[in-house]
Amino acid sequence: MTSHFSTEATVEGTPAVPAAAITATPDRAALQQVLDRAAAPGGAPGVVVEVRDAHGAWFGSAGVSDTGTGEERRPSERFRIGSTTKAFTATLVLQLAAEGRLGLDDTIERWLPGMVAGNGYDGRAITIRQLLNHTSGIFNYGNDAQFFAKGIGAAWFEHRYDTYAPEQLIRIGLATPPSFAPGEAFLYSNTNYFLAALIVEKITGGTLAEALTHRIVHPLRLTGTYLPGTEPTIQGPHTRHYSTLFASDAQPEVHDATDMNQSFAWAAGGIISTTDDLQRFFGALLQGHLLPAEQQQEMFTTVDTTGPVPWIPGTRYGLGVFSWALPSGVTVWGNAGATYGSWTCAMGSRDGKHLLTSQVNGDWSGLGVFGDVLTTEFVAADGS
Repeated sequence: MTSHFSTEATVEGTPAVPAAAITATPDRAALQQVLDRAAAPGGAPGVVVEVRDAHGAWFGSAGVSDTGTGEERRPSERFRIGSTTKAFTATLVLQLAAEGRLGLDDTIERWLPGMVAGNGYDGRAITIRQLLNHTSGIFNYGNDAQFFAKGIGAAWFEHRYDTYAPEQLIRIGLATPPSFAPGEAFLYSNTNYFLAALIVEKITGGTLAEALTHRIVHPLRLTGTYLPGTEPTIQGPHTRHYSTLFASDAQPEVHDATDMNQSFAWAAGGIISTTDDLQRFFGALLQGHLLPAEQQQEMFTTVDTTGPVPWIPGTRYGLGVFSWALPSGVTVWGNAGATYGSWTCAMGSRDGKHLLTSQVNGDWSGLGVFGDVLTTEFVAADGS
């Protein structure tokens, strides 16, 4: 296990706290114990946590980055962030709204004519806002039985380098009729974010990756964040990603799933990043440095997530972000996500002054690790 405390770190747009202003260094022993338990034999291969608050920055880890070499987890490692990507995509949409180039109540039909029609769908009745807060009613292509089967067990190895065009996956989602009329309920769906990203590309005239780089990565000086497209490898230093490939066995075999073409996740879950970069991004986002006040308010206006298919207990979903009411009585804000061999969580206080990012390089632990990490770190009375 490793841990490190520093008072020199800063989130973009937030001055570092002078050492003289720090009255006490938090005791992270309890948090380190959570990490040690998570990476104990039979648990996750490895886990990392980075925390930033008024006292500075703390990094802790347990387990390994590579089970073959025994290499420990490191602060600079890149990893696939899964649906945490949605916060980036939604930010791009809201920036365009702030510039007057689109309206959140614009319909899909206005920007993508004819793309959402038939089988119970009507793009004239679904808005961009409903895409971002998952109230569109559009089915998640990832839950299509035939598509999902390609990612289980041996089939994953056959299809790990397949390339999917956004339109192809949208068609898969639309092949299943909607469960409800637009705006009536919440249903988490990656298809929503593919449609939103196509609107970004239509308005900007470039790719989503270009918009991400120009509008977020470069301004915030994110050195390990990018959208890989069809590239199967992770550039630079990175942790290995270990997966059970959705096996239903009592003791499933674990596979190295690090290399794969994530065009199947793209705008909904394809970004690669680091704990440090996620701290910078969510710090800037929560503190209002990426969006004007009007769009900031829109992003953090939430809907109930119980829906026809209940989502994470204690959560409410905004536009690419969600709130999570913890057992400690504190509510944190941000996003989380999963993909093969990686679970990621990036949450913080609503004012962005207390942030936590975490990643587990195995996909069988689920959200339980993050629930324990967040509940341990965010205690009532610190204003979170």
